[in-house]
Order: sequence, then C-alpha cells, then structure tokens
Amino acid sequence: MRILGIESSCDETGIAIYDDEQGLLAHKLYSQVKVHADYGGVVPELASRDHVRKTIPLIDEAFKEAGCGPKDIDGVAYTAGPGLVGALLVGTSIGRSLAFAWDKPAVAVHHMEGHLLAPMLEDEQPEFPFVALLVSGGHTMMVKVAGIGEYEVLGESVDDAAGEAFDKTAKLLGLDYPGGPLLAKMAEQGTPGRFTFPRPMTDKPGLDFSFSGLKTAAANTIRSEGDDEQTKADIAHAFQTAVIDTLAIKCKRALKHTGIKRLVIAGGVSANTELRQKLERMMQGMKGQVFYPRTEFCTDNGAMIAFAGMQRLKAKQYATLDMKTQPRWPIESLPPL
Repeated sequence: MRILGIESSCDETGIAIYDDEQGLLAHKLYSQVKVHADYGGVVPELASRDHVRKTIPLIDEAFKEAGCGPKDIDGVAYTAGPGLVGALLVGTSIGRSLAFAWDKPAVAVHHMEGHLLAPMLEDEQPEFPFVALLVSGGHTMMVKVAGIGEYEVLGESVDDAAGEAFDKTAKLLGLDYPGGPLLAKMAEQGTPGRFTFPRPMTDKPGLDFSFSGLKTAAANTIRSEGDDEQTKADIAHAFQTAVIDTLAIKCKRALKHTGIKRLVIAGGVSANTELRQKLERMMQGMKGQVFYPRTEFCTDNGAMIAFAGMQRLKAKQYATLDMKTQPRWPIESLPPL
C-alpha cells in the first residue's frame, strides 16, 4: 500500500509518499523561516498563504520523485491538528479534496502522533511499550505508549513548551528567528558553571514541566550581565544545560514510574545534540535504549504524517467529508488500532 502525506500545521509544508513495503519513496519540505524571520516568530496568516502556494507544487514534485501518480496510491493523509487553524485548514482542504477527486480514502492525522511515530521511519525501531518525550516549539509532554493509539499522558508543560522557551531566550540574546538552534550553537562557546539556572519542578513529585520561570531567570541575567558576546554564550550554555537537565530528570522519573526501559524522543528539540548525548548516557546507566528520528524528521515533515496515516489507513480509520480540523486535540482521545 502507498499513501500521500501532507503536513501544514505551522510554518513548514511537508509532503511525502510512503510505501508499507518499500518505505519512504519521496520526501519534500519547504520551510517558511525566511517568511517569518522579519517578524521574530510565525505570523499565522502568512503561514496559511504560503501553504496555499506551496502544497500542490510539492505534491507534484513528490510524485515525480517517487515515479508514481495519484492512481498508484491507496490513500491521502493530512495533519488535522493540533496546530494553527488556518494552516491546518489548507492541508486538510487540499488533502480531503484530492482524496475525493481521486476516489481514495482520506486519513486525518494527529500531528503529535506523527512525531511520536517518527522513529519508526528508521531501521532500528522501538518495540512497544515505550515512554516518549515529545519536545517541540508548541508542545512538551511525556507519554506512555502501549501501542499505536494507546497513549497515556504522564506529564506536560503547564506554560511554555521547551522549544518555545529556547526561541524566546534566543530572542533576548539578540539571535535571529528561529532561535533555538542558534542558541544551541552559541552555547558551545559558553563557559560551564559561570551561571546556574533553576531546574523547574524537579524538586517536587510529578512529571509536568514548566519553563516560564527558567526563561525569566535567563531574561533577568541577560539584562544585568549580558553586555558582551562571551557572557551571552555563558548564559546560553547555562540555559540549555538547565533545560536538558530538567528533561532528563523527568525522563528518568517516568521510566522508573512505568518500569519501561525504552525511551523515544521526538519533535524539533530532539535534534539538539546535547540533549541526545545526555539521554544516551542516562539510558546506558539504566541499561535501557533511547530512540529518535534522524534530524530531518525531528522538525515538522510529511514523512511522519505519511507513516502515521498509513497505520490508520490499514485500520480503515477514514476521515469523513466535513474537513474537520482540531487546533487543540488531546492525543489520549485517539482510537487504538
């Protein structure tokens, strides 16, 4: 079976064609970074307009790369939520309309399920059950995964997501948008130990996250100390270390709570090299395994939507004709396969 996947939840237009036997046949991605850079963040209306311009041409390119056409696919998957409602509506209306025109089933995909299953695109795949840390610009959550559609949210951010805190702190440091990767690069030049920031909510039980206080601590230090480039690098190092330590502490706590020895990290922040190394060392000490997607599948992409859509397509969990989008969509509400 083959499926076309469409991702348009925020500021990346992702298209992919996935075959359940041959794997990924085509993968196209257009990033809107340059569109939003002048504004220091995503402008929803501009994001929607760009998805309108890019989606169909990218679909044509994906078909050419895969060497097939609409008649060769068995379904169309699209991101129906969560995300920016205007951006979601573009991908949903295009995906559902193409499925109708081609007389193919349509599948509405949960964006975070796409991230959660992205490591399944790799040769070494995690077995169920596992604990998943989903960290991106819009979400930070810990999920116990018993199987596809069998999700229990163990904890989530009560305010800023980790990626959002990275981007906001980077902006305070004078870095361009998107700031998270630039902050991580700046942190490489930082002096360890010069500044120390709190590890929020790690001194109390539970698996929820909070990064707004950490961001405020960094902001106050930037205002009082951050006049030169070395000091900014030292602050970036301290901030990144605090975020990574916090995530690692909560992961270890979740693994001990569930008794599971497999950890998945996914989402944009999972591309952070220091985070990966920290969690790899931690899992070695716990005699467990950590899994994550390759870097290009950490950020939003069509491949993860195509893969997640294929699982739902096989289960015949088709979308209706009403083109429903869900900007907020609890992952626990998804049906099991």
